[in-house]
Amino acid sequence: MKIYYASRMGKVEKLAKMVSEEAIKIETADLEVNEDFVLFTYTDGHGIVPAIVEEFLKNTHAHLKGVVVSGSMERHADTYCFAGDIIAKEYNVPCLYKVDGAGTQEDVTAIQELLSK
Repeated sequence: MKIYYASRMGKVEKLAKMVSEEAIKIETADLEVNEDFVLFTYTDGHGIVPAIVEEFLKNTHAHLKGVVVSGSMERHADTYCFAGDIIAKEYNVPCLYKVDGAGTQEDVTAIQELLSK
């Protein structure tokens, strides 16, 4: 399964690349996607889906199969990983996994196991 990711501070990029070296960064919203994928994203501000992710999903959501989301439990416990919940609800896909920051090796292993199924 392909992984597309959005990363502002490098944490999601680190996680996505640990899960799969072939993960593709969303640098512009007009990427053409013709295959099923899992989205890795961060949560912006207080529980907001990043603008580039919203734009990217407008044209690619038909291939979206699930979301892995990063957040900060320390800084935003009340809206922790809300972007994943919002995307999951809007596009009727599962929020597969939530990580604090870049996650841990245990998170990477768990995500790899989920994606292999």
